[in-house]
Amino acid sequence: MKSKAGIACDSAGFMNKYVEDCGVTCELVTPQMLATPFYKGNIVALVIPTGFGNRMYSGILPALRASSDRIEKFVKKGGKVLCFGAMSADEGTYGWLPFKCHYVHEYFNAPITVDKNSEFSGITADFDENGIEFDGYFDDIAPECEVIASTNEGRNVMIAKKHGEGCYVIASIHELPSKEFVRKFCTANAEILF
Repeated sequence: MKSKAGIACDSAGFMNKYVEDCGVTCELVTPQMLATPFYKGNIVALVIPTGFGNRMYSGILPALRASSDRIEKFVKKGGKVLCFGAMSADEGTYGWLPFKCHYVHEYFNAPITVDKNSEFSGITADFDENGIEFDGYFDDIAPECEVIASTNEGRNVMIAKKHGEGCYVIASIHELPSKEFVRKFCTANAEILF
């Protein structure tokens, strides 16, 4: 089994350290690397940390848009994408995805209901589900998306979409995913060429 993640970020930071602490090898994927056709990383999962849509924190959004076709091909071949909240009220921050996913930026704390039948439900295993921090929610998603978690008011805060042999998991949790989830999500029989 291979455990390797590409962290899409401007520079190595806390997310890299956290994923490595989960037992997963990390590779920094800068905006310049992501947007160039010459980058050929072998990874199991691409992790996009919170704040990717906010220009004050990150320059990764233009690279996600420029490489959306490559990301989709990576997922179709069996790759996985774990994307956190955009932290931006700008429209279209999730427009690089190959399915409808509209995000509303709003900080709030709420109890959630998690679909325990979802293979991705372990993302919240380390949380008290009676009060989790969020930086937004998804109010308009493709009908084929699986809702992993929602608030009692019906706000979708974690969704998943199978795509080819791989998947996208989109979460607006403003918390770190459980270590066991990271380990499982970033592990597969083989790495996929990005």
